[in-house]
Amino acid sequence: MPSPSNDISATRVKGERLGATRFTDPINHPEYVTDTDKVKRGWLFVVMTLLVPGSVQLIADRKTLGRRALTVTFTVWALALLFISLWFIKRSIVLAIFTSNVVLIAVVIALLGLAVGWLYLFLDTLRVIKLKLLPQRARKPLIFGMVALMLLTGGGLGYTAYIANTGRGALGKIFHGGTQLQAEDGRYNILLMGGDAGADRVGRRPDSMTVVSIDADTGQAVTISIPRNTQNAIFSEGSPLWKVYPNGFNCGDECIINALYTDVTQNHQDLYPGVEDPGAQATMEAVSGVVGLKINNYVLVDMSGFQQLIDAMGGLTINVGDRIPIGGGTNLETGEKNPIDGYIEPGTQKLDGYHALWFARSREGASDYDREARQRCVQQAMLKQLDPYNVLTKFGDITAAGEQIVETNIPQDSLSSLADTALKSKNFELIQYAAGPPYYDHMFPTYPDFDKFHSDVQKVIEDSKSGVAPSPAAEAAGFFGGSTQAQGQPLQSTVQIQTVAQLSPNGTCSVP
Repeated sequence: MPSPSNDISATRVKGERLGATRFTDPINHPEYVTDTDKVKRGWLFVVMTLLVPGSVQLIADRKTLGRRALTVTFTVWALALLFISLWFIKRSIVLAIFTSNVVLIAVVIALLGLAVGWLYLFLDTLRVIKLKLLPQRARKPLIFGMVALMLLTGGGLGYTAYIANTGRGALGKIFHGGTQLQAEDGRYNILLMGGDAGADRVGRRPDSMTVVSIDADTGQAVTISIPRNTQNAIFSEGSPLWKVYPNGFNCGDECIINALYTDVTQNHQDLYPGVEDPGAQATMEAVSGVVGLKINNYVLVDMSGFQQLIDAMGGLTINVGDRIPIGGGTNLETGEKNPIDGYIEPGTQKLDGYHALWFARSREGASDYDREARQRCVQQAMLKQLDPYNVLTKFGDITAAGEQIVETNIPQDSLSSLADTALKSKNFELIQYAAGPPYYDHMFPTYPDFDKFHSDVQKVIEDSKSGVAPSPAAEAAGFFGGSTQAQGQPLQSTVQIQTVAQLSPNGTCSVP
């Protein structure tokens, strides 16, 4: 006996009772429903394709396609749920996966495939809707709505693939070092350097040097700033420079610590065979001797691309305490004064890359400690004011700037540990310290007492485990995000501070 037909027909099939109710099929035969129901059906299918790709095809006339699309949809949901769960259970696994070059390539391919597939399902859904059957007034809104959703979904996945691929390339270019990130006495010690190789300088010199010491378990971080004019930096016996400078880098006033980079680059590269950047390696060894901590890794930020990076971020807003000259200082090659081309005025200023660069590097009328205070303001502003919208819309520019200005010996496979520890550190206030004002007299870098400084550093690190900062006055001197105007109050910690130095107005600033 033939089965009843699914088609719409006025003819009853054999076995059907006279007067039995016949229901139309609005899924496959919208021509038999009202205009209002046709419009509702069309928008329902659009929403179904947005929320559950493949569901329309499954209930319509392409069930094989629908089943395959739903399999992909549910697999993506399951993977997303798995990674979300892993993020809260074992975050380092997720970070290790998504910092792997091979995984990132697979992610890019998968995202592009999902984008193409989703767009195809939207187009097929338009076929199922049967646009010609819709009232004329309802066609354009539905088409515009579907195009908008196609841009949101397929376009969004495509742009995410672009970001993933760009990030993969940047990670591979920046983090290609060979020194594994490893904890020393339970802490990751990393040297951050800000290098400057301007037209008026001979070679690159790291004008700012900061050791970031992070508790490997908790993420509590301490930063220790080393003034650029620190003298007599000492080396361990394991350093190649031990034989050259057994009594420290003490050849006179010219042998300040930021000159070591150029000295090694020009005169002692042969002591570091196979090392990509002997100057950075030697500076790291010298700073290790100064602070008394074993430092294995460094990150060097070259100011040559700093302007481009700040512009890509959308600029920085800083409360400027005094007029900051643009230009000035002395040309080291000619000995002549550089012209002053303008000023950054006091008050709350929105600085583009050009002006932020000069705010950080201007020497005219400033001590080294004033410049370091302004650089701390810039660093804090970069962290505090990083705009997620700018990161997404200008990701290519930001990564291009990052490739240009960032150098490190940290390999890519250590990024997961570093990123996990960095995320933990957000749970704590950043504790800052320095081998100079406002913690020590301004002559301390010239005549350093390394034994005392080593002892003080250990006490600061020990105090940091309980969240104790070196001083309340240091907060008012530019540390922990406060104003950089020191108040001369005694610093309170287990560390006995010699003197709290006064910064000039040139070094006063804060981040709103």
